Amino acid sequence: MSGRAGRTRIGRFPGFGTIAWVCLGCLYLPILILVVFSFNANRAVTIWSGFSVDWYLRAAENDGLQQAAVNSLIVAVIATLVATAMATGIALATSRGPVFRGTTAILAVVSMPMMIPEIVIAVGTLSFFVLAGIKLGLGNVIIAHCVFCIPFAYLPIRARLQVMDPRLDEVARDLYASSWNTFRLITFPLLLPGILSGAMLAFIISLDDYIITAMVGGAGTSTLPIYVYTMLRLGVTPEINAISTVLLAVSVVFVSGSYFLGRKGKSSP
Repeated sequence: MSGRAGRTRIGRFPGFGTIAWVCLGCLYLPILILVVFSFNANRAVTIWSGFSVDWYLRAAENDGLQQAAVNSLIVAVIATLVATAMATGIALATSRGPVFRGTTAILAVVSMPMMIPEIVIAVGTLSFFVLAGIKLGLGNVIIAHCVFCIPFAYLPIRARLQVMDPRLDEVARDLYASSWNTFRLITFPLLLPGILSGAMLAFIISLDDYIITAMVGGAGTSTLPIYVYTMLRLGVTPEINAISTVLLAVSVVFVSGSYFLGRKGKSSP
């Protein structure tokens, strides 16, 4: 039985390893080239003439870039807080609360933004804002990101709840603990790794988003992805590579942190 299982593993098919490495190379080699040439002293992005961090310093001194970074942080922080709070409530209601009709429909609605093409969500959100007459500038972007980030925060939180022992809540109630004290002293501390993991995912999704922001944002609502795209119209420069490298580094840090927090949550009692 074990020999048959070993022969049917997809990794044992002839050429699978080669194809996998080629795909990984096509995916990550351009990113590696971007990072390397962000330290290029030459303005020409394809001609290496020495190591330099001047482009990072120029990017840091760019007033437009600074404003875009502030806008991105404002949107990402608010969207993260709101989306994580809502995702936590939804996860608790669907996993710890009494079973009620419509639970499956709620789960489907929450997961839908990850299955629908983002451009469709962006157009629909823009249409809603136009029909409702909502013109809040950066506020429109914040509202759209809050809604879009909920499923990304919800999944790690719900995964953490599924590995938590529900009998702990029952024991707390048997000891006459109120619902608030049970949540504050037992549920929340055990759920915290999942909440932090979901918050980190929501933050990086909001920070890196371009399509929704481009659709619903108005004048003066430029974020980092929008600013980078605007600069690309004038051609690729090492400064763009530097900005992209910083965004990549932030994304790697937050995604890695979310992953390790999720693992810590699963290994906790």
